[in-house]
Amino acid sequence: MKKKELPQLKLSNQLCFSLYSLGLSVTRLYRPHLEKLGLTYPQYIAMLVLWEKDPITVNEIGEELNLDSGTLSPLLKKLESLEVISRERDPEDERRVIVKLTKKGKDLRNKAEEIPFNIMCGMGLDVDKLTKLREELQDLNKAVKKSLT
Repeated sequence: MKKKELPQLKLSNQLCFSLYSLGLSVTRLYRPHLEKLGLTYPQYIAMLVLWEKDPITVNEIGEELNLDSGTLSPLLKKLESLEVISRERDPEDERRVIVKLTKKGKDLRNKAEEIPFNIMCGMGLDVDKLTKLREELQDLNKAVKKSLT
């Protein structure tokens, strides 16, 4: 008996798989650049948040990265062991933990400065196309988040 074709169940027709596969590929593209900094991709994106907003609370980092505390806490602990951040309780509210860049963390920013350009070159796409694609992905992310509420 012949199976009925269900194109909606083909892996190659799944948006979720295309996004998942893309994420893996992009992370692999970043890997050699981040190894020079001694960072993993999740650590790098946490540092991007800190380079933009320092100091910042753990909760705010989680919101920016869309990570829960179970994922974020070990990541921040590792960054602290690398001496690029420090964590301390907020004296005004002991429940809040404030994350700050150390001098080493601030200096690391200079070493990371060329990564976005190198990644763009590695992808072989021009700035306008990448900007448009990023904006479309951000719009898609907003739409998906809205559908979850």
